[in-house]
Amino acid sequence: MSPAPSPAPSPAPSPTPPLLLPPTARIFVAGHRGLVGSALTRLLTAEGYEVLTRTRDELDLRDAGRTGAFLRAARPDAVVLAAARVGGIMANSRYPVPFLEDNLRIQLSVIAGAHAADIDRLLFLGSSCIYPKHATQPITEDALLTGALEPTNEPYALAKIAGITQVRSYRRQFGRAYISAMPTNLYGPGDNFDPETSHVLPALIRRFHEARTAGRQEVVLWGSGTPRREFLHSDDLARACLLLLRRYDGDSPVNVGCGEDLSIAELASLVADATGFTGGIGWDTGKPDGTPRKLLEVSRLRALGFAPAVPLAEGIRDTYRWWRAQDERARQAPSAGRAARTS
Repeated sequence: MSPAPSPAPSPAPSPTPPLLLPPTARIFVAGHRGLVGSALTRLLTAEGYEVLTRTRDELDLRDAGRTGAFLRAARPDAVVLAAARVGGIMANSRYPVPFLEDNLRIQLSVIAGAHAADIDRLLFLGSSCIYPKHATQPITEDALLTGALEPTNEPYALAKIAGITQVRSYRRQFGRAYISAMPTNLYGPGDNFDPETSHVLPALIRRFHEARTAGRQEVVLWGSGTPRREFLHSDDLARACLLLLRRYDGDSPVNVGCGEDLSIAELASLVADATGFTGGIGWDTGKPDGTPRKLLEVSRLRALGFAPAVPLAEGIRDTYRWWRAQDERARQAPSAGRAARTS
């Protein structure tokens, strides 16, 4: 009886690529008080990085001179550009000029300022609205500039496309390790709940909460409820950004999402459940729907080892609890101030 053949030797594991962001890096997070920036600041601090921040009052990022001077003085090892003027369909429709011009100014100031200060690592955060309105789904990164944009947010999208082009240009002309990430729709603690300027998920949370507390029997929402959207928790985005800073150095932007979507009607039902609203949901079909579907293809990010950790229903409940706590503190602040003045 002949001996069994020896098993083939296992292939040697691929070497882990060197980190593009050293553990001792000092990182300037532009926009640290926003939804994205606050999540990044929390994560980077927890990971042991030194995080540099400036409030809007301390540094207006639209001011190229002051922004450049700050970056030259601070000399961080990396910059994350999370600052932007953002808003939902209503805000984009009413205020197209600042959505275009403020974002262009911020991007020009920070990206050009980082290069002038000889900062070699930068992550620019764009938006999935850069892709054509009728892009093939799921949307790959090479769909950029292959069709017409969604008209309701075209100025904002064009500003973000300019930022991607700026990043690519600094890579090509000066060899900078600047990269771009295109997040899907985001939500989480730190989101904007203003009824005039919020995005769809925080707007829904507020609408259903107020309807429940007022005892209303129906909530009427914009559009038909049929458009499909993808949502990612801001903490998951922060994890993806850190992974990209550590491991990615490519010319193409990278989509950041969970790879799954749902209809706005399904989202509304999840929010109704999270807020305890038990009435009906109606739809004002005379209002715009926006892009019919927007689902990102995320294989490039998954290949780096990313997987989202926060389920949507759980994330909505957590975000609702955070907003209620913030709202309650805001309501108590004026009464506390009056008490102090009368004591």
